[in-house]
Amino acid sequence: MMKNHLLLLFVALGCTTSTVSFAQTIPADRTLLEAAQTRKDAFVKDLSTLVNIDSGTDDAKGLMQVESILAERLKAVGASVQIVAAPPAAGKMVIGKLQGTGTKNIMLMIHYDTVFGIGEASKRPFKIVGNKAFGPGVADAKGGALLIVYALDIARERGFRNYKTLTVLFNPDEEKSSLGSRDMITKLSSEQDYVLVFEPPEADVVTVATNGIAYVHLDVKGRASHAGSAPEAGRNAAVELSNQIIQLKDLGNTAKGTTVNWTVIQAGDRVNIIPEKASATADMRMSDVSELQRVQVDADKIVLKKLIPETEVSVKVENRRPPFSKNAGSDQLAVTADSIYKELGKSITPVSMRYGTDAGFAYNPKTGKPVVLDGMGIVGDRIHSSDEWADLDSLVPRLYLTVRMLESMGKAK
Repeated sequence: MMKNHLLLLFVALGCTTSTVSFAQTIPADRTLLEAAQTRKDAFVKDLSTLVNIDSGTDDAKGLMQVESILAERLKAVGASVQIVAAPPAAGKMVIGKLQGTGTKNIMLMIHYDTVFGIGEASKRPFKIVGNKAFGPGVADAKGGALLIVYALDIARERGFRNYKTLTVLFNPDEEKSSLGSRDMITKLSSEQDYVLVFEPPEADVVTVATNGIAYVHLDVKGRASHAGSAPEAGRNAAVELSNQIIQLKDLGNTAKGTTVNWTVIQAGDRVNIIPEKASATADMRMSDVSELQRVQVDADKIVLKKLIPETEVSVKVENRRPPFSKNAGSDQLAVTADSIYKELGKSITPVSMRYGTDAGFAYNPKTGKPVVLDGMGIVGDRIHSSDEWADLDSLVPRLYLTVRMLESMGKAK
């Protein structure tokens, strides 16, 4: 009846049915919305618990504590759970699996390590100011990990089993390029129809593409000598390194979105010695994997020109994380997310991000599978800083979104 009244209104206004999208008039699932709302206080309490545990990528003790909590939460929703070592990572992967009655394989994944060191949680513990929660890893990505377990709890309560398998992967090393978990991410993802990644978005957006990450290593070998009595006998590696960094500063390609920024520099350890070794590392971001080879070739040519004679210079591009390439499947899944958000009177924008995430290991550009959507986590900002915050007002909408996305993907043909 409501739809008929709306149709009469649109006709009276001179609109045709071909110009009308009824997706915006679909009401929210009140039962689901209430289920999300009633869990908000418990969610915030659990978020406080996780944030107040140090779990930097190299903190084995803290990672084990978080691992144990997440494993128990997965067991509580009926998942079978495996704890899998991820060398060289200090922590382990937590893998949960649920068997359903449907036809689609779906995976939810996020990391539980942070960039912060031991003692950071006690220095600035979880706190709430207005609608924002603060603390190390509050958005990146402990909020995302809790979204997964809470959404699964709501889905279980709703009797949702319209999937063949529902897999959860929590990994402990994303902040250091997932060296120990990338193979498992790739393997499990190859078995899926859909993968949702719960990195924190900076607003009401989802991520349909990310950059890849590489390191560019620059090494210079010179000759040591006394800096006071015989500096001319030395070959200053630090000076040559400086020369090379200036020469290599334009390795990026603006048209392709490739950036190369020198961020770490090391040379010498005593003031009175001409340094015989110097090194630097650059952060490289790219959306086109062919840029790895292009940067290597260009750099090899550039470093042949030296300022300090009799020095040796080498440069190496190390691929750390592939890009999550823009693709039609992810774009369509973002449309689904937006239609679900419209049920709440909100909207979601699909974006491409300059950072890199594990979505790059999940998506295979050669096969176009699985369909991956990133940025499903709690909204937050100032990631990797002492001011990192999570928007608690986004908690209920994101829970609603996750459960409805699961139900939608389960029905897909």
